[in-house]
Amino acid sequence: MSDLAPGLYLVATPIGAARDITLRALDVLRDADMLAAEDTRVLRHLMEIHGIPIDGRTVISYHDHNGERARPGILAALAAGKSVAYASDAGTPLVADPGYALAREARAAGHLVTTAPGPSAALAALSLSGLPTDRFLFAGFLPAASGARTRTLDELGRTPATLVFFETARRCSVTIREILARLGDREAALCRELTKRFEEVRQGRLSELLEGIERDPPRGEIVLVIDRDRREAGADDIEAALLEALETMSVKDAAKVVSESVGAPRRDVYQMALRLGRGS
Repeated sequence: MSDLAPGLYLVATPIGAARDITLRALDVLRDADMLAAEDTRVLRHLMEIHGIPIDGRTVISYHDHNGERARPGILAALAAGKSVAYASDAGTPLVADPGYALAREARAAGHLVTTAPGPSAALAALSLSGLPTDRFLFAGFLPAASGARTRTLDELGRTPATLVFFETARRCSVTIREILARLGDREAALCRELTKRFEEVRQGRLSELLEGIERDPPRGEIVLVIDRDRREAGADDIEAALLEALETMSVKDAAKVVSESVGAPRRDVYQMALRLGRGS
């Protein structure tokens, strides 16, 4: 048995530079009784780089396609009083990576679930984007189906926050074109190969990024960071947003949400909401 307390340890791993791992993460990988990974080859290579031996420990694969089969074995190890370290391919586990169901079931069974925090591509891109960081929403990968993508973008377009997406190089042009069409020509940043040799951050409006992509298609792993809507909302826009909000909210709550989303004075929006509420 190791010196680690029994439980599930979610270990953040480098998104590019191998030295970006924390000392605590290395301790957990060294001391855990069992190792689980999205790709065991990636984890073994990382441990080799840092001189951490496997020492005959069980190393199992856990990913989206085998989760239901692999979870019982991990939960059994936890029930037997073992410590289990779980790492995704890169970055923080559960952030657009497998592991959610594992952590949820482990916690439901009464086991310790904790983290060795560290690298995150979403946060790295946000910090490099030059866009506001006071409020942001991580949206992961957009849905593959066109209808679902459209609905998701329409929903996110009303969010008063910087938006962060993951995307592949192959689909980057199509995605930016769709975002431009649904959300307007916002300020944005395309961040690729973060912490790696060819790290690059392209900044500008979505239309400018699209032109740049067509001239020089990006390669590697990409994070898109997009500013909130900065257009001044007119009375018709505010009224339409209020009518939609009033379907599910009180006048007070609808006024608060809409005023924050459009950047209009809450008192003015509240007065409009009162009139609309009486009218309905």
